[in-house]
Amino acid sequence: MSNLKLHKYHIVDPSPWPFFTSLTSLMITIGATCYMHSYQGGFFLLITGLLLLILILTVWWRDVIREGTFLGKHTKAVQKNLKIGMILFIISEVMFFFGFFWAFFHSALAPTIQIGCIWPPFGIIPINPRGVPFLNTVLLLSSGATVTLAHYALRAGDYKLTISALFKTLAFGVLFLYTQFREYQHAPFDISDGIYGSTFYMLTGFHGFHVIVGTLFLIVCTYRVIRFHFTTTHHVGFECAIWYWHFVDVVWLLLYISIYCWGSMGFFFIFNEVYLPQ
Repeated sequence: MSNLKLHKYHIVDPSPWPFFTSLTSLMITIGATCYMHSYQGGFFLLITGLLLLILILTVWWRDVIREGTFLGKHTKAVQKNLKIGMILFIISEVMFFFGFFWAFFHSALAPTIQIGCIWPPFGIIPINPRGVPFLNTVLLLSSGATVTLAHYALRAGDYKLTISALFKTLAFGVLFLYTQFREYQHAPFDISDGIYGSTFYMLTGFHGFHVIVGTLFLIVCTYRVIRFHFTTTHHVGFECAIWYWHFVDVVWLLLYISIYCWGSMGFFFIFNEVYLPQ
């Protein structure tokens, strides 16, 4: 009688994966530090830690999928708590980006004499917002539309349309990452070019990392849709992936408006007024 479950919550079974994840995280930290300081074996330790982390997280997430899909442990109450946890995680990500946006606007709204009292700083040629950044904006907005279509299709029970929309979303995400990489290759400044380069690459770089994470998230969801893990009423993992992807979209819109458009407005205004023939 003592083993009878009298509640609707999921008591997690003992698992070794959190412990091994902490060990591999320590290995990655030590390996990265040694590699950046040119210690022998640092790169090997870093790569080994990353591969072990990927392996451990894969089997850990496999266990979670089994619990929610086949064992029936993700009740309505558990699903609600999982959604609350995802919302809190996204809020923490908002605070993460808030710090970098604060650094950008702190320097842009009151540029110091060391950078010429102008923004962008003297000597910095910003990226034209009407080029690759605008293309990336179209790609991410399109991906937001297709992932929303996939959600509505899943709720309607149309698995074929769901899979098709998800593949389009993944294509938009991968193309965004490629164009972002090409933009970095041809950018006229780098991360060491003062406060402008630092804030630009920290914001766009971390956003790109979040796009990679979101793409992997949606790849897993696509696999699970193909394997019929999700139903029309039980697909909390897919909903969390959609929320995360929309968060990435919103951050990019703020990046495009503030850094690419507003942050370079002064340069292009001066360039058009002074250098272009009337």
